[in-house]
Amino acid sequence: MTEKRTKSLSRDAMAYVLAGGRGSRLKELTDRRAKPAVYFGGKARIIDFALSNALNSGIRRIGVATQYKAHSLIRHLQLGWNFFRPERNESFDILPASQRVSETQWYEGTADAVYQNADIIESYAPEYMVILAGDHIYKMDYEQMLQQHVTSGADVTIGCLEVPRMEATGFGVMHVDGTDRIIDFVEKPADPPGIPGNPDLALASMGIYVFHTKFLMELLRRDAADPDSSRDFGKDIIPYVVNSGKAVAHSFAQSCVRSDF
Repeated sequence: MTEKRTKSLSRDAMAYVLAGGRGSRLKELTDRRAKPAVYFGGKARIIDFALSNALNSGIRRIGVATQYKAHSLIRHLQLGWNFFRPERNESFDILPASQRVSETQWYEGTADAVYQNADIIESYAPEYMVILAGDHIYKMDYEQMLQQHVTSGADVTIGCLEVPRMEATGFGVMHVDGTDRIIDFVEKPADPPGIPGNPDLALASMGIYVFHTKFLMELLRRDAADPDSSRDFGKDIIPYVVNSGKAVAHSFAQSCVRSDF
């Protein structure tokens, strides 16, 4: 095994948390704040799961993109996540939609929310980008996913959750071969493809993506120049890589953090 595969990769990574969505399924809970800012178990907020996962995985550069009713979320981040220190090569950036690319353009999609801050990301020069949703509740070690990404030589590695096959009709579903390479990505299929060797289950996308930073920036610039793109990872970026590059599925079971009692 090479040195690259045995060392920790998290310190060479940046976590980028997409926290701009309203989350309409929570109804009145998101009337005044974005879904990632909704309280969970007292003083914690939903976004704290993704941020804690990144921190506990060893990632010390984090960016959070905000948009919808962001005041409550930004205040929480400023008060609760202000302990990162530049002298230790750490950073924590809150990135509200601020028309950095155009005076008339806010974040137009999840991919655009990263693209508009490309200069900030590149100033830190992370080797890897871990793209996360800010409204998911789970515990995961992203280092395991980074290791698989490098070992497999993937262009993108996608976090996936095994679900009963016919319950996957509301998700983006990965169709994989026997080596976990994604050969097709199907958005909300009526008849989801099963997992090889276990056809009763399907791999649903968790919206967690790992890229080499340089490759991701090339993808985002290409996407930004496409007038027909919706500027979205799930709708545009991931299908493009599946069709023209190497996309690999990472099962959540491989890096799920479980409590020991």
